[in-house]
Amino acid sequence: MEMVPSEENQLVPKEIENAAEEPRVLCIVQDTTNAKTVNERLTLNLPASTTLSKLFEDVAHKASYVNGTFDLAWGKTADMGSLDPSSAMSLTESGFEPGKRNFLQLTDKDGEQPQIASDELGTAGSSGLDDSSQERFIGPLPRDYTVGCSSDYSSPSYSYSSILNKSDTGYVGLVNQAMTCYLNSLLQTLFMTPEFRNALYNWEFEESEEDPVTSIPYQLQRLFLLLQTSKKRAIETTDVTRSFGWDSSEAWQQHDVQELCRVMFDALEQKWKQTEQQQFSPLTADLINQLYQGKLKDYVRCLECGYESWRIDTYLDIPLVIRPFGASQAYGSVEEALQAFVQPETLDGANQYFCERCKKKCDARKGLRFLHFPYLLTLQLKRFDFDYTTMHRIKLNDRMSFPEELDMGPFNDVEDEKSPQTESCTDSGAENEGSCHSDQMSNDFSADDGVDEGICLDSASSTERVLKPKSSLTFELFSVMVHSGSAAGGHYYACIKSFSDGQWYSFNDQHVSKITQEDIRKTYGGSSGSRGYYSSAFASSTNAYMLIYRLKDPSRNAKYLDCDDFPEHIKHLVQREKESEEQEKRQREIERNTCKIKLFCMHPVKMMAMMENKLEVHKDKMLREATEMAYKLMELDGVVPLDCCRLVKYDEFHEYLERSYEGEEDTPMGLLLGGVKSSYMFDLLLETRRPEQVFQPYKPGEVMVKVHVVDLKTDTVAPPVSIRAYLNQSITEFKQLIAQATELSAETMRVVLERCYNDLRLLYVPNKTLKAEGFFRSNKVFVESSESPDHQVTFTDSLLWKLLDRHGNTIRLFVSLPLQSPGTNRTICQKVGGDTEECSEGSKGNMSSVEAILEESTEKLKNLSLQQQQGSSTSDSQKSSDTSDFEHIESPSLSQEPDSSSVSAVVAVDNRELENRIRVASGGAYSDPETPFPGEERSDSEVNNDRSTSSVDSDILSSSHSSDTLCNADSGPIQLANGLDSHSITSSRRSKANEGKKETWDTAEEDSGTDSEYDENGKSKAESYYLYFRAEPYAQEDGSGEGGQKCVLVHVDKRITLSAFKQNLEPFVGVTSTQFKVFRVYANNQEFESVRLNETLSSFSDDNKITIRLGRALKKGEYRVKVYQLLVNDAEPCKFLVDTVFAKGMTVKQSKEELMPQLKDQCKLDLNINKFRLRKKTWKNPGTVFLDYHIYEEDINISSNWEVFLEVLDGPEKMKSMSQLAVLTRRWTPAQMKLEPFQEVVLESSSVEELKEKLSEISGIPLENLEFAKGRGTFPCDISVLEIHQDLDWNPKVSTLNVWPLYICDDGAVVFYRDSTEEPMEQSEDERNELMKKESSRLLKTGHRVSYSPRKEKALKIYLDGGPVKDPGQD
Repeated sequence: MEMVPSEENQLVPKEIENAAEEPRVLCIVQDTTNAKTVNERLTLNLPASTTLSKLFEDVAHKASYVNGTFDLAWGKTADMGSLDPSSAMSLTESGFEPGKRNFLQLTDKDGEQPQIASDELGTAGSSGLDDSSQERFIGPLPRDYTVGCSSDYSSPSYSYSSILNKSDTGYVGLVNQAMTCYLNSLLQTLFMTPEFRNALYNWEFEESEEDPVTSIPYQLQRLFLLLQTSKKRAIETTDVTRSFGWDSSEAWQQHDVQELCRVMFDALEQKWKQTEQQQFSPLTADLINQLYQGKLKDYVRCLECGYESWRIDTYLDIPLVIRPFGASQAYGSVEEALQAFVQPETLDGANQYFCERCKKKCDARKGLRFLHFPYLLTLQLKRFDFDYTTMHRIKLNDRMSFPEELDMGPFNDVEDEKSPQTESCTDSGAENEGSCHSDQMSNDFSADDGVDEGICLDSASSTERVLKPKSSLTFELFSVMVHSGSAAGGHYYACIKSFSDGQWYSFNDQHVSKITQEDIRKTYGGSSGSRGYYSSAFASSTNAYMLIYRLKDPSRNAKYLDCDDFPEHIKHLVQREKESEEQEKRQREIERNTCKIKLFCMHPVKMMAMMENKLEVHKDKMLREATEMAYKLMELDGVVPLDCCRLVKYDEFHEYLERSYEGEEDTPMGLLLGGVKSSYMFDLLLETRRPEQVFQPYKPGEVMVKVHVVDLKTDTVAPPVSIRAYLNQSITEFKQLIAQATELSAETMRVVLERCYNDLRLLYVPNKTLKAEGFFRSNKVFVESSESPDHQVTFTDSLLWKLLDRHGNTIRLFVSLPLQSPGTNRTICQKVGGDTEECSEGSKGNMSSVEAILEESTEKLKNLSLQQQQGSSTSDSQKSSDTSDFEHIESPSLSQEPDSSSVSAVVAVDNRELENRIRVASGGAYSDPETPFPGEERSDSEVNNDRSTSSVDSDILSSSHSSDTLCNADSGPIQLANGLDSHSITSSRRSKANEGKKETWDTAEEDSGTDSEYDENGKSKAESYYLYFRAEPYAQEDGSGEGGQKCVLVHVDKRITLSAFKQNLEPFVGVTSTQFKVFRVYANNQEFESVRLNETLSSFSDDNKITIRLGRALKKGEYRVKVYQLLVNDAEPCKFLVDTVFAKGMTVKQSKEELMPQLKDQCKLDLNINKFRLRKKTWKNPGTVFLDYHIYEEDINISSNWEVFLEVLDGPEKMKSMSQLAVLTRRWTPAQMKLEPFQEVVLESSSVEELKEKLSEISGIPLENLEFAKGRGTFPCDISVLEIHQDLDWNPKVSTLNVWPLYICDDGAVVFYRDSTEEPMEQSEDERNELMKKESSRLLKTGHRVSYSPRKEKALKIYLDGGPVKDPGQD
């Protein structure tokens, strides 16, 4: 037979190869048998003549299934008929279409999942299992809203759509409120317990006796009914948690599912005891005890005389130890752990037992024996433990297998129950019930909580049950509660077997899916390696935590109640729930058809304020009905008649009325609003009118214009008048429109459009349209109409431009002054090239008042300077005391007599007239005497400019990219009044200062915030250009103020520099600008100093707060520095000393000389200049040692708000060169469990050998025995003496210190060292615990890392009275 290569490069018969020319059928198969594979697609491209039986074989091969264990059905069709796996019909004969995609679904056969090809011999649990089968487990789902959720078994291809819905599983999920997965797992387990569910249904709630909201049994009953009858995918548990007395914060608390089980059982018992119903059966009345309670004997038997002392305890669950205390291996199975649970221990030696019969201490045997097993056996696998070595709470992920059927016969002690009670017997009764007393249980982690959350059950009232023979004590597993995660947090879900069909399901919050027996085996935990001590650290974190078994007893095993068998009260409750669900459905339908839109209204009575609300109207409601709804919503009844109101389309952001709806009163709102949407790009305005007025129609093509009338005579800008215009109108037509609204003359009218912040455009071309001039839907214009000669002047030189420019740039600031500051009104105008002038009309009285201010402030300055001169030392230290707050204070020079020519150039009036100029014209509705421009409505660009203000003062950022220029909205230069742009004023000095110098973060001159207030000629830079400044006293409303601080209300042009602003404040502060500092106050009352003198106030906005504090301001090249003392061997090694000033070009020795007087006066530190050093400070870490000859800004990078360490030396300075390395070393002595004090070692190189030699020299440890390790964390790298011996990386294999893993490249590194031959001190358990407490206390005091610091856990409580009682004294 001739062979040819196929597409897969394999040799096939030629006739088969020729078959490839026939039409092919593309089959896309979706595997729906498993949640993990439902998103996967199997693609097969087969010849059209392929038979159905061959198709099944190909699918089985590709899916790794055993052929004949699955079905194939048509997908995406109404008829989901299955295909015949034995048919010899071709694909085309069976309905497949060649050349098209044919969708199929792979489904279960006869309700059984398909067998995996490698699982034919039942070796699923073997190590040879196929990887594909290993990944079929439905593990914890990734849920974005769950904190601490682990997803060990999730895969990238996993999605929510892969979970089978209720129609596939028949079960309903529970919604996770936040961290309530532990609650959901327990509730689903109880729901799937037939005996518990049926008993709960038989209980009838009496509404007359209790509030249904706080009744736990009733809410559980409702929840179970919804789980059984609801058509929803998942239901909420909020009603149940509300009955627990929990608020929303409890949903964010993680708890232990076993703890919840016991607390909830206790709460249910208490509730049932409070409800005295005659129709209660004994099973229902004592449900928890009858189903879950067992009995065991706690005994001690004397080994000499055989005397036995014992007592009976009850239990609700059996805690099984995963790994015995101190052992390196875990128990391998539940049976092994149960055997260890009942294994007695011998009491001998110091632990001997005092025998009542022998009357002496004897060896004895102590242990536990099971007497009764409950019908529902609960096993808790104690996976949470406490590691006393690391002092961490841990989770044990070791493998522990558990059988599907558990025979408890070997663990039952029938003889003890039948034997006569001749020994000492103590019946624990109610005192110890619900807890098991044994040494195996003493390691229970919950025992440390100090809160008794056990179940208090009265076993005396319950009848003794006769135990069945051992052969009948077989329990079948039906619930596995799985925990995924760590001891710090994780996620719970439940794997539960249904007793109706024997199928296992995964109940993972709102997702329910089918799983297999193999999936259950994967919850054993552990890994494929050996069960060593550290094996659990590398094992899967998803494993079984609680197991619930049911006794196999056909006479007692119940089935789930069907809906037809429900008691009458349950049937009524089902009907009510169905009606409620239908009502919710109808409400949701209404919600889906309801338009929700913002509604505004200018209320004619309530302060004439714009009111806001939300209008919710059905889409089929007419506009007339919606208007009536809005009328009632805005409470206009009795204020305005309904026929005087209408709804119009409104843009709240631009305050623009888009259109009105004339003649559309009977149009549905859904049609007017464009349908039901989650949000709308527009709003609605309920417009009102007076009865005699007529509504103006608003058409879509119109634009809104706010017109401000400007009066040059009074220097005022009036509140806006709104008019509507068309974009195709000419400027001439627009002026006529304004004239009608404002009654101004259109012939002499000047119209100025403010397009954006600081962009004023004079509209002077008569035939140009508004659209061509840049009008938009909402606009702002200023109009002036008078016979003033100002019309003849160029616009940028006119009084109108100056007034509008000042109007747009003036901001209001609240300035808090020091106590001694004089306060008065003062209005200052600065002009280009001129001196600072008082803006007055030659008023002698006003001039004399200013002189009085200056005389007063000058007198204060003279007195202050005289006092300081008298108090200062005449020694050489006087020269270095320049850094103190009030040194070398000079009197401020009085303003020179104003030049008559310059006075005539300034438009000036007296204070009262100036005050009136910036106010709104009298009679305006918004007049406010405290506001400079109360009627002004800021344009959008101005609003945006204010919003762009940084929350962090630009003076603090120390960025070389900060600009000194004034920028408008387009980041271009601002045209100032003198015709110069901002770049021409400020950029020349910057270019000179930085000429030939590369700027860096630390050395940039502009970043130091120390720009000089004077230019090269000594003239004040504040006198560069004309800027507005006016200040007046201001009384704080709340009367607050630090030490009686006075306040000044300042109206200032925000283009003024900080230097000029400070100079204008001099008369009010009482000292020169160099002797006070400006702090900007933010919303959270944080203060940041503004130090960049050549920057403007452009980042400030209206009503910002400023605080003035006395103190010397920085000069050019100076930096403010905080000095801290480094105390390496103190508990607190970092202590603040003083604030000082370092200057560029100063040597370290000079800075030390200037520091010494300050340290002596303020800190009482009298130091020798050769006995202390300065060094770099990085947070709390000491760094580079500064040598005396180092120069700031040349050898040492320095920045604003710098911090340095001052370290007092024991002897002369050992550091002489930058090539040396200073290391802080500390010896660890394991034999004494003690850390020695720090010692500094100075190395000539970075050699490890030199370090070891120096350490050997100072400690006496032989070089070959010396080991060292680098400290971790911040200085002083504190670590517990219980951890240091094994936690640090001792003796790293490196030859130099500046490589990994050491990276010691700078001074100040911490190195621990030890003698390798020295063994740690042997300690008893008590000594170790005592040392552990001391170490924890020490590390907490120093503020350093404590090994075990868990978050404070909130105790799990269920409140029977509906909620917790608040303790008034509780914090």
